[in-house]
Amino acid sequence: MDAKFNPDKQHTLGAEIGISGTGLHTGVKVDMTFRPANPGFGIQFQRIDLPGQPYIKADCDLVVDTSRGTTIEDNGARVSTIEHVLAALVGTGVDNCLIEINGPETPIMDGSSQPFVEMIQEVGVIEQDATKAWYTIDQNIYHYDEVKRVEMVVMPAPEYCITTLIDFNSPVLGTQHAQLKSMKHFVEEIAMSRTFVFLHELEMLLEHNLIKGGDINNAIVVVDKPVTDAEMQRLAKAFGRDKIEVKHEGFLNNLELRFPNEPARHKLLDIVGDLALIGYPIKGKIIANRPGHSTNVEFARKIKQYIKKNKHLKDVPVYDPNQPPIFTTQQIEKTLPHRYPFLLVDKIIELTDKHIVGIKNVTFNEQFFVGHFPGNPVMPGVLQIEALAQTGGILAINAMSGGEYDTYFLKIDNCKFKQKVVPGDTMILKMELAAPIRRGICEMKGTVYVGNKVCTEADLVAQLVKRNQ
Repeated sequence: MDAKFNPDKQHTLGAEIGISGTGLHTGVKVDMTFRPANPGFGIQFQRIDLPGQPYIKADCDLVVDTSRGTTIEDNGARVSTIEHVLAALVGTGVDNCLIEINGPETPIMDGSSQPFVEMIQEVGVIEQDATKAWYTIDQNIYHYDEVKRVEMVVMPAPEYCITTLIDFNSPVLGTQHAQLKSMKHFVEEIAMSRTFVFLHELEMLLEHNLIKGGDINNAIVVVDKPVTDAEMQRLAKAFGRDKIEVKHEGFLNNLELRFPNEPARHKLLDIVGDLALIGYPIKGKIIANRPGHSTNVEFARKIKQYIKKNKHLKDVPVYDPNQPPIFTTQQIEKTLPHRYPFLLVDKIIELTDKHIVGIKNVTFNEQFFVGHFPGNPVMPGVLQIEALAQTGGILAINAMSGGEYDTYFLKIDNCKFKQKVVPGDTMILKMELAAPIRRGICEMKGTVYVGNKVCTEADLVAQLVKRNQ
């Protein structure tokens, strides 16, 4: 990635670009066109050869087969062997892309992500005017498969990094490991690593006509058992070659290894591609022992469920009492007309042109606790909404120029009270602009947090009026 690449922004392709090739398992020649897409689009495939040209989102919940690569299906259409394409997009920092394809399987090319990476590099990757929402993993998430002897874990880490270990009890491969300390090293360290297959698996696939697009140059073939001359002749015929031999290292003589641990690096490449199906960019350290497509996808689903369950925590403002406020109570009084006992914001701790975060410390001395309710003090929901409105008023007034303004409620929608607010709670009041302020009309989304729990939500609309009017 370019040194100027900003990982906290979304990116898409600099221009559309196409590539053609043959699917490994179907043998079908396909054309793929990669098109730039708007922020938030994500990665989607489109089967332009089918009626209605259906879309299929790159999503682990749409995976229907992992037996010989990863296959997704939706709207009556499927695309298979998508992992190398997805890895290329993730590895080059592309967040939003439409992939048009006129067949059921992506082209295998040389068995790595390199051809797709080179294609992307031709047109470049451009930054979009949209923030990239990273999801930080804050606890260990484990996945075990006792039958396949697979272990996977993601642990908290400041960025996305992966370590893979493989051990197939093969005297040729032995035990290998590969590591990607940062995605910015994907292109030079991982992208060109090709897929590999054991000779006995290859023979079975050939026997069942399952690699119709197979070519001797798109996979590393590991020979981990003695091979007869007749078997070698049959393989040579299957791949349209005069002769095929076994090199002394235990590989067919179709190619030279690009790295001593190329198989382990390719397993890491597959993880990058399969975990793109989570649908959310994550920060965490992944360690995978003997991974495969089925366990990668199951792991992706587990991480996605964790993120969906804890997604609201990402947006929770952090209140550090040690940090000086942006507005103190005295400064708030200069902006708002409210006074005791109806000033319901103690200080402002965050303020941008689009959002604001205020603090209200709730004590037993609040006047409303006398009657709401004796013996069971609960802060009235309408006063929580008022506290949000006052906080939003500061944001709105701060955005205006040329005079002093007051804010007046016009509408409250979608109001929900989810948790009680009681004496001793510190309310974190967050207001976000839902649309730009136009003609003095301000639309905002408000949330009241206590700790990391959402207590109250509402959509508020107010009007800004100059005080001399």
